[in-house]
Amino acid sequence: MDKKSLTAVARQQLKLAATASSGRSSSTIYGGHAHSLRQTVIALTAGQTLAEHENPGEATLVVISGVLVLISGANEWKGSAGDLIVIPNARHSVKAIDDVAFLLTVAK
Repeated sequence: MDKKSLTAVARQQLKLAATASSGRSSSTIYGGHAHSLRQTVIALTAGQTLAEHENPGEATLVVISGVLVLISGANEWKGSAGDLIVIPNARHSVKAIDDVAFLLTVAK
């Protein structure tokens, strides 16, 4: 069994994002391309966006800290710490309202 603190990983990724020219950082904490399940902690500094992209499979995000908006077409979902958002099976983007860290879970 492997145990990780999402709070600690999020804190570390937020520090890395703050110094990155892109304003973002991520770390896959479980799975990967060879697995059907992948979990990644992603951090974005306030105002940064993950550009619109396809949904690679069933996916959710859980906001660990901060506030974000998930945008898909004309639909928007605001999320803050503790919120779970089911990512639509459509093109979408994510915008950080505050410095934000979230757990992205994707099942292919």
